[in-house]
Amino acid sequence: MALQYSPSLEFSVRRREPELVAPAKSTPRELKPLSDIDDQEGHRFQICFIFFYGYDEASMGGKDPVGIIKKGVAETLVFYYPLAGRVREGGDDGKLMVDCNGEGILFIEADADVTLEQFGDAIHPPFPSLHHLLYDHLPGSSSIINSPLLLMQVTRLKCGGFILALRLNHVISDGPGLVQFLKALSQIANGAPKPSILPLWHRHLLSARNPPQITRIHHEYHQLPFTITSTPSNNHHILHRTFFFGASQIASLRRLLPLHLARSSNFDLIATCLWRCRTIALQPSPEDVVRLIFAVDIRSKLNPPLPIGYYGNGFVIPAVVTTAGKLCENPLGYGLELMKKAKSRVDEEYVRSVADLMVIKGRPKFCAVRSFFVVDVSRVGLGDVDIGWGKPVYGGPAHAGFANDADTSNYISAQNAMKEKGIVITISLEAEAMERFVREFDNMLNCHLNPPIVPPQIKSFI
Repeated sequence: MALQYSPSLEFSVRRREPELVAPAKSTPRELKPLSDIDDQEGHRFQICFIFFYGYDEASMGGKDPVGIIKKGVAETLVFYYPLAGRVREGGDDGKLMVDCNGEGILFIEADADVTLEQFGDAIHPPFPSLHHLLYDHLPGSSSIINSPLLLMQVTRLKCGGFILALRLNHVISDGPGLVQFLKALSQIANGAPKPSILPLWHRHLLSARNPPQITRIHHEYHQLPFTITSTPSNNHHILHRTFFFGASQIASLRRLLPLHLARSSNFDLIATCLWRCRTIALQPSPEDVVRLIFAVDIRSKLNPPLPIGYYGNGFVIPAVVTTAGKLCENPLGYGLELMKKAKSRVDEEYVRSVADLMVIKGRPKFCAVRSFFVVDVSRVGLGDVDIGWGKPVYGGPAHAGFANDADTSNYISAQNAMKEKGIVITISLEAEAMERFVREFDNMLNCHLNPPIVPPQIKSFI
């Protein structure tokens, strides 16, 4: 079901000048190379997260979240001192490394004339006036090279609650790595002398072999030429609609599956459903190659597994590849089976092959042409980040899509206005394509009541 956005919320924010928060104690000065899984062109951007905390007299009375978080950050950076450094390029190949110089992270203190309740009953991206809550337009601060690796803004709300928003250089860490840092911050802010899990750099564990060798097929990095139908024609007319999947919606989709796919995960089911609906909405030629790309955590794929405390990027992005005609002609189970097979191929050798490919091919970005990228952040632990005021009302990505890209979506744990727990995913399409998407999506959910509709451009291919 599609969630309707509440009317645009307007509010003002008063910000103090940004400041650098350095480690509270002296830390080692050294150069630390990133892994070849970290050092991909596709990771060279900023990822943004946001956490909404309500007011609770018992836990918050008399405490200032700004002061507590800022002090906790300084003390936590003693253990996570690479985050206080800067990324540099080294050598002729542009290999990235971290200069652990202790300069610090960017920190912004702010106050807003808005209450948490004004954000509505169902808090999820996209958020109104996000640029007020995460001010990341400081000159020179958002570059991947030579800039602060972490920006944090703590905004007090009129009701006594607050919002923690942050921006992280993705080459340094992924979602689980960020959660590890935030949990360490929580523990130290609440009086612990050190984190319960000490951070480990250990980026050599995901570096290329010597000599590197590509031993697997990696469709995600096979580039295709852009065509007229490759991407939306005018990003100024892109619509964003958020879809909620509760128990009833997931049950409706499962009715469409054959018995041997009945135990498929909710993520696999929903991602395949949206990929198929989106492909039908975009009306590509039946012979056009289309892809579904998704992230797979590799921490347990290695032997031995990545050690506890590792906070680098720990995922790869396999791709499901087929033609638009086959995807739309066949029932939902066709795409789902392809996705499950792609996921099953991710083993240690696959991970090693990706790292080696980065060295051999010059760190390519994943193919964006007719690709739909879905990232599951529902089990990362973002909703459990308790800095001393309880769990957030919402904790997760600040943008609806991966890097706020129209061709990507985040798979987020959230609840609707009736407080029903489920998953929300935002789809971004042009107006006419969005109408077709909603029509096809509704038809899939009600397929037991109505016969499926195959669009004309696919009928001609059958």
